[in-house]
Order: sequence, then C-alpha cells, then structure tokens
Amino acid sequence: MRVSSNQYLSTMQLAMQTSNSALAELLQRMSSGDRLLAPSDDPIASVRLLRLQREEAALDQYQQNIGALSSALSKNESILDSISLDIRDAKDLLTAAANNPPVDDLKAMATPLRSLRESLFYSANTKDAEGRYMFSGSKPAVAALAYDAAQPAGSRYSFTGNTDKQQVVVGDGITQASNVTLENMADILNQLDKTIGRLEDPALDNKDPTVAADIRSAMNASDKALEGISSKIAQLGGTQNIMKTLALNHDNVSLSNKQTMTKLGSLDYADAFIQMNGYTMALQASQKAYGRVSQLSLFDVI
Repeated sequence: MRVSSNQYLSTMQLAMQTSNSALAELLQRMSSGDRLLAPSDDPIASVRLLRLQREEAALDQYQQNIGALSSALSKNESILDSISLDIRDAKDLLTAAANNPPVDDLKAMATPLRSLRESLFYSANTKDAEGRYMFSGSKPAVAALAYDAAQPAGSRYSFTGNTDKQQVVVGDGITQASNVTLENMADILNQLDKTIGRLEDPALDNKDPTVAADIRSAMNASDKALEGISSKIAQLGGTQNIMKTLALNHDNVSLSNKQTMTKLGSLDYADAFIQMNGYTMALQASQKAYGRVSQLSLFDVI
C-alpha cells in the first residue's frame, strides 16, 4: 500500500503530539504530586476522595469546636473554683459566728462577710472576652444576678438569667453544653445579706435567738451552694475528659482518612518516573524515525 507524504506527515505529527501531551500531563502530575488531575482520570477514586474531603472538613470543624469549648469550660471551672473558695471562707466565718462569740467579734465579722458577698456577686456576673455574661444561660446579654436595693434584706438578689444550655456540635450527632448556670447563687447572697444586716445592727444582741437563726440559715445556704458548685465543677471535669477522648477519636479518624486520601490521590513517583522514561524514549524514537524517513526518496531504492 502506498502512503503519501502528507499522510505520513500527519501520522507522525499525531503520534508525536500524543506523546508530548502524555508527557506534559505526566510532568504536571509529578509537579503537583497528584495522581488525579480531573475526576475523569478515575471516577470512583474521585468520588471517594470528595467524600473523604467532606469528612475531613467536618472533623476539622469539630476539632475547632472542641478547642473553643474546652477553653470556655476551663474558664468556667476556674471561676467556679474561686466562687467555691469564697463560699468556704464565708462558711468558716458563719461557723465562728454560730459559736456565740462576744458582740464586738460578731460585728467585726460583718466586714469580711460583706467583701465575700460582693466577690460572689461579681464572680457570678463575670463576662467573657466578648462582653457576654457567662452564667446567664441562653441570655448572655443579661447579668446572671441582679441587685435591687429597694427590696428588704434577704430578697435583694435575684437570678435574672435562665437555665438553658448553649449546645456546641462536637461530633456527628454529638453536642455538648458550653455554659454553666448559677441559678442557686441568689439564695446564699440573700442569706448573707440578711445576716450581715443583723451583724451591723448597733443594737446587736448575741443572745438573741433570731440572730442565731439567721446565721444558721446562712450556713445552710452556704452548704447548699457549695454542694451545687462542687457538683458543677465535677461535671466540668468529666466533660473535659470526654472532650479529650472525643478529640483523640477525631484525630484517629482523620489520620485514617488522610492515609486513604494519600493512597487514592497521591502520585507514585517511581511508577511515574518509569512512565516518563517510556514517553521520552517513544518521542525520541518517533522524531528520529520521522527525520530518517523524511530524508528518503524513490531514488534511494533504485
């Protein structure tokens, strides 16, 4: 069969273009390190990679949420520890007051109790870095506790937040509360306020049974508040442990995903190097063959 010069030229150009294109695509893969440059290169692997990438994005968001949540819980725990210490100090003073000391000693106890009352009120209304009240439930713009000086002693403090929980997504279908509420703090503040008023009364009588009753009521309120705060601190500690375990699980899943993504999407450089040599040799051979054949004529075979 006779092959015209034009046909031969077209065939050789197509062969060299194909080799050049394959070599350029391979070099692009080697440059990027990606086995797949387009979904059509391996549709099944591309779909799996997309799913893994979506899962990785979700895991990354979960880890960020866990980090922010752990930070918030640690701050809550620190403040609750401070509140717990203030309540214990108040309980020690009230215990001493319950032992019927001299009137002057009773009156002297009013000053540290007043300081502790103010410290408890301030701590309960702590704000975060963004100016939101930390212990007001789902009402961060409202102070957890309010004070009304117009009310009589024993009812001036009130809880103005709510007990709703602010949930944070930390896993697939898993949420965790990021806040703590102090709905029981108003009671101890009112009892301390009432007792302080008694101790500051110029006509204070250490033998008056109503004075002893107020002190006992404040002690009972302190015990109840301390029990509630201790319970919340224990819950925060348990939650922190859960968050650490969950973060570790997310890390393990993420590591497995990344290993799978590497197998599916990363280029095998050893195999790519062999292919590159093959394409280069084929291209060089085509060029040499074309050069030699293009120099031939019918006179060479006569």
